[in-house]
Amino acid sequence: MNTSPEDGYASLTTEAQVAWLREVAAAGAARFGLDVEDLALVVHGFNTTFRVDERSGRRVALRVNTNSLSSLENVRAQAAWMRSLAAETDVLLPVPLQADDGADAVVVEQDGQAHIVTVASWLEGDDVEECGVVQARALGRAMATMHNHAQDWALPADSSLDAFLDPFYGDDDHLSEAYRDRPDDLALIVWAWERCSAAMLTAAASEPAFVIHGDLHGANLKWHDDRLAVFDFDDCGIACSTLDLAVATFYLRGVDEEIEAALRSGYAEVRDLPETEDFEGVVAARQLLLANDLLTSQTAEFREMQASYLEKTIDRLTGWRDTGRFRLTP
Repeated sequence: MNTSPEDGYASLTTEAQVAWLREVAAAGAARFGLDVEDLALVVHGFNTTFRVDERSGRRVALRVNTNSLSSLENVRAQAAWMRSLAAETDVLLPVPLQADDGADAVVVEQDGQAHIVTVASWLEGDDVEECGVVQARALGRAMATMHNHAQDWALPADSSLDAFLDPFYGDDDHLSEAYRDRPDDLALIVWAWERCSAAMLTAAASEPAFVIHGDLHGANLKWHDDRLAVFDFDDCGIACSTLDLAVATFYLRGVDEEIEAALRSGYAEVRDLPETEDFEGVVAARQLLLANDLLTSQTAEFREMQASYLEKTIDRLTGWRDTGRFRLTP
């Protein structure tokens, strides 16, 4: 690839970004000792995943962290929890592999930029994308099982995870600046931030904190042979169970109330549902996080979405303010 460092990864087209990351993936695969026969793109989004077919017939998933804020310490925590869940629960998930030196991740330098690369076992099946009643109930059960496990699980000494106590999960506020010249919209963002922050803090004060997945929705789920699998643990953090439930609920809003009810009933089959004073505030916090993250995305397709997503954010928050219930559709 002939892209120079000053061009910058973020300025590349989608095709050029994938070509860049394919070189990163190939270098990472070598350090994991993979005997690559084929390296195929699975998804280029928040992070980028390739399917690796080895000459032995084994198939694994290789991910290049592109927009992820996970540090190596965070990756070690994610991998440790995934292995523990796989060994001690019935939750189906990818099992992380280790590099030749025993590390859970490697760092690959490409034209002056560093990318974390991880590898895990392959999951069969199609992404769920949009949960139906059956998948939502299975997700509720899986989430509750993960919470039961997490409450008695401790992070390894060489790892760390951030605590999620505000809508941006501790990241910088880029959203307010985006609405700087639109006073009415900025006022709505400030109102939403204050309401969501208060809701998250109230929930955190009334529940125990432990590691949560933090991103349980259809695009991070597979369905195969009538069984649900969970993947993409990149958003793991320390938080209360309400936050995990609210994030999953966010993606079901505006679809079918029966599906959201199935999520909650599945959870209740395994663990008591959390009760919080302002669940809608925790659900709506996801909208602020997604909009804020999008403003710093390096992925070409996501950068093109920024303006339209900011408008969608205002529409959704306005609907929530006016009706008291957050929905994805007006």
